[in-house]
Amino acid sequence: METYLTELNAKGYIDAPIDPTLDLVDEINKLKKEKNAVILAHYYQESEIQDIADYIGDSLGLSQQAAKTEADIIVFAGVHFMAETAKILSPEKKVLLPDLKAGCSLSDSCPPHLFAKFKEQYPDHLVITYVNCTAELKALSDIVCTSSNAVQIVESLPLDQPIIFGPDRNLGDYVRRKTGRDLVLWNGACMVHEIFSQDRIEQLKREYPQAKFIAHPECEQELLAIADYIGSTTGLLKYTQKDPADTFIVATESGILHQMQKASPEKTFIPAPPNNACACNDCPHMKLNTLEKLYTCMKYEQPEIDLPMDVIIRAQRPIERMLELSDRLGL
Repeated sequence: METYLTELNAKGYIDAPIDPTLDLVDEINKLKKEKNAVILAHYYQESEIQDIADYIGDSLGLSQQAAKTEADIIVFAGVHFMAETAKILSPEKKVLLPDLKAGCSLSDSCPPHLFAKFKEQYPDHLVITYVNCTAELKALSDIVCTSSNAVQIVESLPLDQPIIFGPDRNLGDYVRRKTGRDLVLWNGACMVHEIFSQDRIEQLKREYPQAKFIAHPECEQELLAIADYIGSTTGLLKYTQKDPADTFIVATESGILHQMQKASPEKTFIPAPPNNACACNDCPHMKLNTLEKLYTCMKYEQPEIDLPMDVIIRAQRPIERMLELSDRLGL
């Protein structure tokens, strides 16, 4: 075990040998019971991880689950900022992440020390940050939001309240256009949602003229302008269940297609193509988590997410404000 811990920082995960005869799904379910652990998984995880999770959701739903779980251990099958959010909301619980290197390009695009200087330029502004950011950035915020509630949170604030919105400029621009508010935007973006090819999507729309094109608001404005529906990951999933169309072109990370197909097996889901040679659009960070890493993470209870208590205390309030507003707005 000592060797695995020594290698943990370099590798990002517990690289311990696994008996190839083990049924990992069986073993993980046993560990959940033995350790009173809950597995929270994001929609962008591999399908086999989604299928073993206790809860699958987007950032808002996962935050709500992390806040109310009675488990002793939260195993977060997602990326680093999500596990940090769980730790902020449940500091007394042990929070595990299968691979510490499961980061986020959007989170990386907004270093807290630079954002702090940016914030100083607008002393009278309230700071709303998208949940896809570090704990330190949340600690610099007044309210945290997700793509599920960003528009409603901004609309709930007084019209004369100036606002800084970060770190995603595309989501911020979408919120600005939906609300008519003059937001000051941080110039950050998600690599997954900026890679879609408009030309290739237009071509797909010609090939499938009856298909609905649906997109996440982290996509660029040019794509959102041609979308039949724009929504959070959960919003996109619900739309495909309710809309009578039988074919959908989906502009977000391709992991969500697993849940869409499960919910509507008779429908066809096409991942929107990126502007490279790949036929799909995967987040390389989300896909670092595997069933094997999930098993070793639970067995050895490492890697564990740990945060300074002062950061936890400062970051708690803006997240709690989001959860309170979401509850009040019925989100």
